[in-house]
Amino acid sequence: MKKILLVLMLFVGMTVQAQEVFNELRQKNKTVVENPQSSAIARGISQFKLDALNYLAIKMQEEMPDSSVYFLDNQAISMNEYVTYYIQKLVQYNEMPKALQEEMTKMFMEASKDNPLFKDKDKEMVLSYYNNGESLIRFSLDTNWEKALAYIKKKMAKNN
Repeated sequence: MKKILLVLMLFVGMTVQAQEVFNELRQKNKTVVENPQSSAIARGISQFKLDALNYLAIKMQEEMPDSSVYFLDNQAISMNEYVTYYIQKLVQYNEMPKALQEEMTKMFMEASKDNPLFKDKDKEMVLSYYNNGESLIRFSLDTNWEKALAYIKKKMAKNN
C-alpha cells in the first residue's frame, strides 16, 4: 500500500506550466481515467479531478462568464495541489493511529466544503464525493480551491 501511495504522490505531484493549465490537467486526468492499465486508486483520483475541473468550467460559464482564463487556471492549479497535498498527508499519516488519520481526512473534507466558490444549491451533486465513503477523495465539487488550499495548509501547520 505504501508503494502505491508513493507512486501516486509522484504522479499527482507533476507540475504544470501556467499556460493552458486547465486544459492540460483535464486531458492528463482524462487519459488516466480512460486507461484500463491505470490502477483503481489512480483512476479514482483522476476521476475526481476530471469531475471537479468539468464542474468548475460549467459553473464558471454559467455564473462567472466574464471571469478570466487566469482565474480558471488558478482554480485548476489549486485543486490539483490540494489533492496532491492530501495524498502526501495520507502517506505521512499512514503509520499514525487511525483516529489521527480520520481527523486529518475530516479537516481536508471540511476545508473543501466550508470554502464554496459558487454556493451551489444542488447539494446532492456537489457533495457526491464528499458523502461517498468508498471514495478516496471525499471533497466538495463546489470549492474555492485557492481559499481551501490556503486554509488547510495553515491548519496543518498549526497541528504539526
